[in-house]
Amino acid sequence: MQSTEKLAKTKKLNLTDEEKDYLENKRKMLEESFAILAQINTDGIEPLVSVLIAENVLREDVSFKMISRDELLENAPEQYDGYFQVPKTLD
Repeated sequence: MQSTEKLAKTKKLNLTDEEKDYLENKRKMLEESFAILAQINTDGIEPLVSVLIAENVLREDVSFKMISRDELLENAPEQYDGYFQVPKTLD
């Protein structure tokens, strides 16, 4: 992993010594944490997308025809070629 100083130069960051020390300590802490996690045996464990159990509680999406196109267009003030005709809104 890159040192904090090298990373700061690469990204053109002007960090104070205190900021560099702080970030270096945080980087080391994260690196140690991931090293511990990497040691855990996960053979045979199914990967999770989420720790929450999610179930679809919605009804099944079933399409059905309630009103025909012709019936809808009967109520349209203006229509053209089987579609509603509306006033032009853009120039």
